[in-house]
Amino acid sequence: MSSEKLGPEFEFINQQGDESIRYLEHGYPHELVRWHYHEEYELHLIKSSSGKVFIGDYIGNFSANSLILVGPNLPHNWISDIQKGEQIVLRDKVINFSQSVIDGFASVFPEIRELDSFWDRAQFGIEFYLGEYTNKVTTLIADIASSTGLRRLTLFLTILDVLASLPNYRVLASRAYIPIKDEKELDRLNLVITFIMDNYDNQLTQEQVAEYIKMTPSYFSKYFKKVTGQRFIEFVNSLRVNKACELLSHSELPITEICFQVGFNNIANFNRRFAVLKQMRPSEYRKIARSNFH
Repeated sequence: MSSEKLGPEFEFINQQGDESIRYLEHGYPHELVRWHYHEEYELHLIKSSSGKVFIGDYIGNFSANSLILVGPNLPHNWISDIQKGEQIVLRDKVINFSQSVIDGFASVFPEIRELDSFWDRAQFGIEFYLGEYTNKVTTLIADIASSTGLRRLTLFLTILDVLASLPNYRVLASRAYIPIKDEKELDRLNLVITFIMDNYDNQLTQEQVAEYIKMTPSYFSKYFKKVTGQRFIEFVNSLRVNKACELLSHSELPITEICFQVGFNNIANFNRRFAVLKQMRPSEYRKIARSNFH
């Protein structure tokens, strides 16, 4: 995973003067796939592949039909697990719109203010569990792709109505997360995260990372918590547990082998950390995941 993908870059979205709702799609790998942020909201649908999603201080897994709404200036990226040289023709369908569009609607139509709490959640990223609404929402997004003008606008409002009414969703980034805008700090954090991503499945320690970044362990501990909103061990354990979830869902490896493969040094600690993050044992997770895939 390169530093280009992990260092949040500001992205200027060139909204055309005659459109308030922007649609784009692209494959993977692609120049637009990097850790970045922008002033517009982004509704992001994954059409194919699976991998890791980063939203602020949140790390999770994604797969086909994953749908996430990202708020303004919230860093985000999707990294697919693909073979070297593999190319996905169409992976992402993206809708961008600005806060000024929402404010404009609200100033004319009081009904739009019913969405105030929805926009508040979006500041931290919302993952929607579409379930029986999958076909309806993906069809609406496909219709937006092929429409313009007033037709696109009415489809957009329909999507908002559906998403705001969905009972199953999750807010992703923690409310303690504060995006870093200082370029020097972004560069340093990028080095830290790249090193962790390359080594988290080994017996990586806070002392090793502190030495790599030329900080004392105590200073690094405070620094990492300040810039990520998480303690070092929480961040690493989150990476390890999410990798374990992939292996539990898509491999026949014994749970004990998965434990050591993702970087835990004993099964008791693995089970404990997994339960804290997923509210269930690894064996239960595997059973549920298998039932959903078959």
